[in-house]
Amino acid sequence: MGAFGRVLAYSKPYGWRIAVSLLASFAVAGTDGLIAYMVEPILKKIFSERDLTVFLILPVAIIAIFVVRGAGRFIQDYFIRTAGQLAIQEIRNDIYTKGMGLSLRFFTGNQTGSLMSRVLNDVNLMQEGVTSAVTGIFKESFALLGLLVVVFYRNWQLAIISFLVFPLTVLPAQKIGRRIKGLARQSQGEMGEIASILQETFSGIKVVKAFNLEEREIGRFAASNRRYYGFVRKAIKYEALSAPVMEFITSFGVAGVIYAGGSMVMSGRMTSAEFFSFITAMVMLYGPVRKLNSAYNIVQRSVGAAERVFELIDEPREIVDAPDALELPRSRGEVEFRDVVFRYGDDEVLRGINLGARRGEIIALVGPSGAGKTTLVSLIPRFYDVSSGAVLIDGQDVRAVTLKSLLAQVALVDQETILFNDTIANNIRYGRPGATDAEVAAAARAAFADDFIQEMPEGYESSIGDRGVRLSGGQRQRLCIARAILKDAPILILDEATSALDTESEQMVQNALANLMANRTTFVIAHRLSTVLHADTIVVLERGEIVDQGRHAELLERDGLYRKLYSMQFHSE
Repeated sequence: MGAFGRVLAYSKPYGWRIAVSLLASFAVAGTDGLIAYMVEPILKKIFSERDLTVFLILPVAIIAIFVVRGAGRFIQDYFIRTAGQLAIQEIRNDIYTKGMGLSLRFFTGNQTGSLMSRVLNDVNLMQEGVTSAVTGIFKESFALLGLLVVVFYRNWQLAIISFLVFPLTVLPAQKIGRRIKGLARQSQGEMGEIASILQETFSGIKVVKAFNLEEREIGRFAASNRRYYGFVRKAIKYEALSAPVMEFITSFGVAGVIYAGGSMVMSGRMTSAEFFSFITAMVMLYGPVRKLNSAYNIVQRSVGAAERVFELIDEPREIVDAPDALELPRSRGEVEFRDVVFRYGDDEVLRGINLGARRGEIIALVGPSGAGKTTLVSLIPRFYDVSSGAVLIDGQDVRAVTLKSLLAQVALVDQETILFNDTIANNIRYGRPGATDAEVAAAARAAFADDFIQEMPEGYESSIGDRGVRLSGGQRQRLCIARAILKDAPILILDEATSALDTESEQMVQNALANLMANRTTFVIAHRLSTVLHADTIVVLERGEIVDQGRHAELLERDGLYRKLYSMQFHSE
């Protein structure tokens, strides 16, 4: 119950709500006990003593009891459920906050859909345990307590007979609960797979349709759905089995009470009214017991989901500030890679990297796919940490400064244009959230984006749709450049920024990039060598190593990899 205990710990700030619910539970339990207790004297007054006053008052009393009971149930349910919802809200916030702090290595190793499923589906299942189960445990525990007092008061011998069977229910309840917990983990894992398929196919629907693979994706989704049903079906089987098993075991207690109590009534040691009162309390008693068993199963199911959620919350952060990390002031833009080695798992992606960039220089990284170009530049903003060696900015190891101050020095324009379903202005303002409208417009003009923005129905307040779907590739890229211009960072990383554009759009984007690169230290990754001809230094990478570097003319004179790549691209021209 460690995971569920952690869930309950989130409810501590809302203890007053739980306390109010607790008091209301006493009221509900009191009415249950009162009903069971009053059966004997009421039957005696009405049927034995023919008391007309009690007979006339009884309907009003019943209504009053159920008014109190109903008010108590409402207060109890409302306050315990809102406490549970607030606790779950905190858990959801924590898992998202933790996710935002995890490294790129974590995200590249886990499916996006599976992570989304943990935040949504697993937390929702936890919510069921916190609200429904805890509500049931509070309510039924106090009802059970009140009825216990009545049955022992009425006849302690019969009460002991009825309770002899309860220890026998513990073992099957535990076994069934453990099975339900395990199946909950498996089913939630499969739900993560379903979410991953949805995320992949919906975001890549153009490719799915272009290759006419709708039927294959439908089959893949249906297969995952079938596996999910298999786990849920088994969980349903165990939950459905739980109640009959409990009822079968408790039936021995009921049978024993009826036999022993009937014998007492026939021998005159107990009146029929007393026996009927006891039976009423005992029947009412088994109701809370069954509901507590059901609540236990729900708790087990939610614990299975909670363990998956806390696995993510407990995931250690790979990229963190050093205890004595310093604030890095605005950089001069001097970057150095010193004997850098980087491993991804057992693979050595980069080795022996020594490279320097002075203020305002343009460093171009070229080489075949998989050479390590993107990984190399990703070490500057600490998307990853080096395995050995060091990356330095202005002579300061990036691991010795705070992440916040480090990231303030770097702007990124990626080959994948990441835009959000928001207005144009807010997408540009992502570079500097506090920027004024005038500053946003100035950045857009510098990125040659102002013209097409002004032509849109609502200008800068126009919504661009999911991932900027309402814009062309060139327009999306210019917004990303405007965002980087607005950030005004001294170090710039351009990762294949024009690789997916047509000639006209590329020229427009190149003009925008020229404005962005002015007076900034720039690292450019490009497969099109025509875009890096004027770089101060061209670095040629192959299999994670620098095999050559120099200016364009120098590299062409050497019979190396750069000349080979250049000849392959321009020979036909």
